[in-house]
Amino acid sequence: MSTQELVIPVAREIHTEPRRSDKVFRGVVTGGGLSSLAILGLIAIFLAYRGYEVLRQEGIGFITHSDWAISTDDAGNVIESHFGLAAMLVGTILCSFIAVVIAVPISVFSALFLNFYAPSWLKKFLITIIDMMAAFPSILFGIWGFLVLMPSVEYWAKLLHRYLGFIPIFDMQVPVFTRSPFVAGVVLAIMIIPIITSVSREIFSQAPLDRIQAAYALGATRWAMIKAVVIPHGRSGVIGGAMLGLGRAMGETVAVFTVLNIVFQVNWQMLLGAGGNVASLIILKFGDASPYEIKALMAAGLILFLLTLIVNAMANLIVKTTGKSGR
Repeated sequence: MSTQELVIPVAREIHTEPRRSDKVFRGVVTGGGLSSLAILGLIAIFLAYRGYEVLRQEGIGFITHSDWAISTDDAGNVIESHFGLAAMLVGTILCSFIAVVIAVPISVFSALFLNFYAPSWLKKFLITIIDMMAAFPSILFGIWGFLVLMPSVEYWAKLLHRYLGFIPIFDMQVPVFTRSPFVAGVVLAIMIIPIITSVSREIFSQAPLDRIQAAYALGATRWAMIKAVVIPHGRSGVIGGAMLGLGRAMGETVAVFTVLNIVFQVNWQMLLGAGGNVASLIILKFGDASPYEIKALMAAGLILFLLTLIVNAMANLIVKTTGKSGR
């Protein structure tokens, strides 16, 4: 073939302009993300607007005091009011802490079992059950905890008091174990175990296969491989899942209200039947609250909203700072 017969094709134009479908998809995703931020911002503005009067009246005492009382005359005018969230904030932190301490080890070992030990037929079945439990209504957890779990948890609380009573948080002067933060924490732990397990399982399944095979090639056992590769690789995901479960536990309402005595007194003893959390306070008072007390409940909702945002921000920071790969 001669040089004259060669047909040189026209050079294809190279450009970075995305296709129309890519533009539409990018617009939908961007709009969805911005709409979520807008909704969160509107919620915060609404709560701040409704609760501003109470926050201005109570000041810092709204967070540091534990009283919750309001007096009105026959016409419904407020004569005297004292609103404080200290007891409910302590109860929120205590119940959530108990739930996370119980749930995280169980969730991590469950995720490891599903990924590396369970046979395929059992793995599929358990994953389906866990995913269903993650979406289970909280009221059913509360009823089950009150009717079935509470007697057993009270017995566990008595054992903790008997053998660990030298630790201040387990020491009790009044033997009232019913409807305690410990009971609420166990119920919350059962609620958040499916969430943390699902996140941890997904993270562990993404461990680098080449490093797993390299660990086996060097003679590592399965558990040694998990300790050297899988757990370090999934550490940030586990922390993120734990913080996600913590956020769910902090905002839980009905389940805590069912198994916990709402007492307006700061209580750091997890076994004592007294406490509460901010969400259960709102559901307790909202039905028969006066207009001014509703403003106080809106202010309480704003505090819980900000506390949840702080926890999520801390989770994001921890995930970024602890994100490491296996050795």
